[in-house]
Amino acid sequence: MMKTVVVRNIPRGPQKAIDALRVAGVATVHEAMGRSGLMQPYMRPIYAGACIAGTAVTALAAPGDNWMLHVAVEQCRANDVLVVGLMGDNTDGMIGDLISTSLKMRGVKGCVIDAGCRDVRILTEMGFPVWSRAISARGTVKETVGNVNLPVVCAGALVNPGDVIVADDDGVVVVPFADIEKVAALALQRTEKEDKSRLRYEAGELVLDVAGMRPGLAARGLVYVDSINDL
Repeated sequence: MMKTVVVRNIPRGPQKAIDALRVAGVATVHEAMGRSGLMQPYMRPIYAGACIAGTAVTALAAPGDNWMLHVAVEQCRANDVLVVGLMGDNTDGMIGDLISTSLKMRGVKGCVIDAGCRDVRILTEMGFPVWSRAISARGTVKETVGNVNLPVVCAGALVNPGDVIVADDDGVVVVPFADIEKVAALALQRTEKEDKSRLRYEAGELVLDVAGMRPGLAARGLVYVDSINDL
């Protein structure tokens, strides 16, 4: 049976590591975690250029019912990200400018919701980013109680309260609380390596050579010929 409860206290990781994850970005963090943690690619930002990382405050809501989002706002602190999972598939506009205003005033970085978002023009002007599965003007009700700060599944990814959410134009990735500092360090290593490689690419070198791909290709039977007549 589903618990209808609000958990007030959740773990929050070191802000320095969380900031480093934001700088690294979704793609690099995903790679640093062994290509795990991504939400489904249908989760898109409502406007381009947003880039956030923060502690997940989780909420489970009924489809087309945003009551628990209002409940969750009270539990949010500065630098958090509200993550909303749904009890069933839904694309209704479950978050808009009013809830987002309340979240922004509490210092929340953004919202990730496996449902719809509306009031996009106002949210863009506010600079409050939302990652959602749809944009829909369809309104909601307030009838069903869910929970706040229990584990939820959002867009196919398990999110525990206290995990770090990294979100940008490439999507959304979840970093488990226990791995925050380790993943931040691995992401920094990848970024530094890619920066060095980029300089060589800009100088005209090929990825084939910089990454040492030629021996592997040859081992798998790839051969070069000067003309199709040489086949």
